[in-house]
Amino acid sequence: MNVIRFAPEVWTSGPWVTAAYYREDAPEKFHDGWLRTGDVGTVDARGFVQITDRAKDVIKSGGEWISSVELENAIMAHPDVLEAAVVGVPDPRWDERPLACVVPRPGARPSADTLKAFLAQRVARWWVPERWSFIDEVPKTSVGKFDKKLLRARYAEGALTVVEEPAARTAR
Repeated sequence: MNVIRFAPEVWTSGPWVTAAYYREDAPEKFHDGWLRTGDVGTVDARGFVQITDRAKDVIKSGGEWISSVELENAIMAHPDVLEAAVVGVPDPRWDERPLACVVPRPGARPSADTLKAFLAQRVARWWVPERWSFIDEVPKTSVGKFDKKLLRARYAEGALTVVEEPAARTAR
Protein backbone atom coordinates (compact mmCIF):
# COMPACT_ATOMS: atom_id res chain seq x y z
CA MET A 1 0.00 0.00 0.00
CA ASN A 2 1.20 3.51 -0.79
CA VAL A 3 0.50 6.36 1.61
CA ILE A 4 1.14 10.01 1.04
CA ARG A 5 0.24 12.97 3.18
CA PHE A 6 -1.06 16.00 1.34
CA ALA A 7 -1.22 18.94 3.67
CA PRO A 8 -3.04 18.01 5.73
CA GLU A 9 -4.88 14.99 4.30
CA VAL A 10 -3.66 11.38 4.04
CA TRP A 11 -4.12 9.75 0.61
CA THR A 12 -3.64 6.04 -0.08
CA SER A 13 -3.44 3.78 -3.11
CA GLY A 14 -2.92 0.10 -3.78
CA PRO A 15 -4.47 -2.93 -5.42
CA TRP A 16 -6.98 -3.45 -2.57
CA VAL A 17 -7.95 0.21 -2.23
CA THR A 18 -11.31 1.04 -3.79
CA ALA A 19 -11.51 3.22 -6.86
CA ALA A 20 -15.10 4.32 -6.16
CA TYR A 21 -17.82 4.12 -3.54
CA TYR A 22 -20.67 1.67 -4.01
CA ARG A 23 -23.79 3.48 -5.21
CA GLU A 24 -22.36 6.89 -4.35
CA ASP A 25 -20.95 9.40 -6.78
CA ALA A 26 -18.05 11.07 -4.95
CA PRO A 27 -15.36 11.93 -7.49
CA GLU A 28 -13.78 14.44 -5.08
CA LYS A 29 -12.71 11.47 -2.91
CA PHE A 30 -10.56 9.97 -5.69
CA HIS A 31 -7.69 11.37 -7.70
CA ASP A 32 -5.52 9.59 -10.25
CA GLY A 33 -5.71 6.21 -8.48
CA TRP A 34 -5.51 7.67 -4.97
CA LEU A 35 -8.21 7.53 -2.27
CA ARG A 36 -8.50 10.76 -0.31
CA THR A 37 -9.17 9.37 3.17
CA GLY A 38 -10.39 12.52 4.88
CA ASP A 39 -7.86 11.80 7.64
CA VAL A 40 -4.94 13.88 8.87
CA GLY A 41 -1.87 12.07 10.07
CA THR A 42 1.85 11.59 10.08
CA VAL A 43 4.24 9.05 8.62
CA ASP A 44 7.32 8.27 10.71
CA ALA A 45 10.81 7.35 9.48
CA ARG A 46 9.91 3.64 9.44
CA GLY A 47 6.79 4.25 7.33
CA PHE A 48 4.22 3.86 10.11
CA VAL A 49 1.12 6.01 9.64
CA GLN A 50 -0.57 7.60 12.63
CA ILE A 51 -4.02 9.10 12.06
CA THR A 52 -4.34 12.18 14.24
CA ASP A 53 -7.65 13.75 13.20
CA ARG A 54 -10.24 14.12 10.47
CA ALA A 55 -9.42 16.80 7.88
CA LYS A 56 -12.85 18.41 8.39
CA ASP A 57 -12.21 18.69 12.15
CA VAL A 58 -8.71 20.20 12.12
CA ILE A 59 -8.84 23.85 13.14
CA LYS A 60 -6.80 26.32 11.10
CA SER A 61 -6.17 29.31 13.32
CA GLY A 62 -4.04 32.16 12.07
CA GLY A 63 -2.16 29.84 9.72
CA GLU A 64 -1.47 27.23 12.43
CA TRP A 65 -3.13 23.80 12.56
CA ILE A 66 -4.80 22.67 15.80
CA SER A 67 -5.78 19.02 16.17
CA SER A 68 -9.26 18.81 17.67
CA VAL A 69 -8.59 15.23 18.83
CA GLU A 70 -5.35 16.09 20.64
CA LEU A 71 -7.01 19.09 22.28
CA GLU A 72 -10.00 16.95 23.32
CA ASN A 73 -7.68 14.36 24.87
CA ALA A 74 -5.78 17.05 26.76
CA ILE A 75 -9.05 18.48 28.16
CA MET A 76 -10.38 15.02 29.07
CA ALA A 77 -7.18 14.38 31.05
CA HIS A 78 -8.53 16.83 33.66
CA PRO A 79 -10.08 14.85 36.55
CA ASP A 80 -13.28 16.95 36.53
CA VAL A 81 -14.02 16.32 32.83
CA LEU A 82 -16.03 13.34 31.60
CA GLU A 83 -16.08 14.20 27.88
CA ALA A 84 -14.94 17.04 25.65
CA ALA A 85 -15.52 17.77 22.00
CA VAL A 86 -13.66 20.57 20.24
CA VAL A 87 -14.84 22.26 17.05
CA GLY A 88 -13.53 25.16 15.04
CA VAL A 89 -15.73 28.23 15.05
CA PRO A 90 -15.37 31.40 12.99
CA ASP A 91 -13.12 34.10 14.41
CA PRO A 92 -12.80 37.57 12.87
CA ARG A 93 -9.05 37.79 13.47
CA TRP A 94 -7.76 34.21 13.23
CA ASP A 95 -10.30 32.69 10.76
CA GLU A 96 -11.08 29.86 13.20
CA ARG A 97 -10.59 29.25 16.91
CA PRO A 98 -11.43 26.21 19.03
CA LEU A 99 -14.66 25.98 20.95
CA ALA A 100 -14.40 23.41 23.75
CA CYS A 101 -17.70 21.70 24.60
CA VAL A 102 -17.19 20.07 27.99
CA VAL A 103 -19.24 17.54 29.95
CA PRO A 104 -18.24 17.70 33.63
CA ARG A 105 -17.99 14.53 35.71
CA PRO A 106 -20.99 14.04 38.02
CA GLY A 107 -20.63 16.39 40.98
CA ALA A 108 -17.76 18.36 39.42
CA ARG A 109 -17.92 21.98 38.29
CA PRO A 110 -14.79 22.82 36.31
CA SER A 111 -14.47 26.41 35.13
CA ALA A 112 -13.07 27.72 31.88
CA ASP A 113 -10.23 29.38 33.81
CA THR A 114 -9.34 26.14 35.60
CA LEU A 115 -9.28 24.21 32.34
CA LYS A 116 -7.28 26.91 30.54
CA ALA A 117 -4.65 26.80 33.31
CA PHE A 118 -4.60 23.01 33.06
CA LEU A 119 -4.11 23.15 29.28
CA ALA A 120 -1.41 25.82 29.48
CA GLN A 121 0.98 23.14 30.76
CA ARG A 122 0.01 20.58 28.10
CA VAL A 123 -0.53 22.26 24.74
CA ALA A 124 0.82 25.17 22.74
CA ARG A 125 -0.43 28.56 23.89
CA TRP A 126 -2.37 29.20 20.66
CA TRP A 127 -4.27 25.91 21.10
CA VAL A 128 -5.94 27.02 24.35
CA PRO A 129 -9.60 27.88 23.60
CA GLU A 130 -11.07 31.26 24.47
CA ARG A 131 -14.58 29.85 24.02
CA TRP A 132 -16.05 27.17 26.29
CA SER A 133 -19.48 25.58 26.55
CA PHE A 134 -20.41 23.34 29.46
CA ILE A 135 -23.01 20.84 28.27
CA ASP A 136 -24.91 17.85 29.67
CA GLU A 137 -23.71 15.45 26.97
CA VAL A 138 -21.78 15.45 23.72
CA PRO A 139 -24.17 14.57 20.89
CA LYS A 140 -23.22 11.31 19.15
CA THR A 141 -23.71 9.94 15.65
CA SER A 142 -25.46 6.62 15.02
CA VAL A 143 -22.11 4.83 15.44
CA GLY A 144 -21.24 6.59 18.70
CA LYS A 145 -18.78 9.20 17.41
CA PHE A 146 -18.92 12.81 18.57
CA ASP A 147 -21.33 14.68 16.28
CA LYS A 148 -19.22 17.74 15.62
CA LYS A 149 -21.42 18.83 12.72
CA LEU A 150 -24.31 19.17 15.18
CA LEU A 151 -22.15 21.07 17.69
CA ARG A 152 -21.05 23.52 14.96
CA ALA A 153 -24.71 23.98 13.93
CA ARG A 154 -25.80 24.58 17.53
CA TYR A 155 -23.06 27.16 17.94
CA ALA A 156 -24.04 28.92 14.68
CA GLU A 157 -27.70 28.98 15.81
CA GLY A 158 -26.76 30.43 19.20
CA ALA A 159 -28.13 27.31 20.92
CA LEU A 160 -25.01 26.80 23.07
CA THR A 161 -24.23 28.87 26.15
CA VAL A 162 -20.66 30.00 25.52
CA VAL A 163 -18.23 31.42 28.04
CA GLU A 164 -15.91 33.65 26.04
CA GLU A 165 -13.01 35.66 27.32
CA PRO A 166 -13.26 39.27 26.12
CA ALA A 167 -9.77 39.16 24.59
CA ALA A 168 -10.95 36.44 22.16
CA ARG A 169 -12.03 39.15 19.75
CA THR A 170 -8.81 41.16 19.83
CA ALA A 171 -5.77 39.13 20.84
CA ARG A 172 -4.30 35.70 21.05
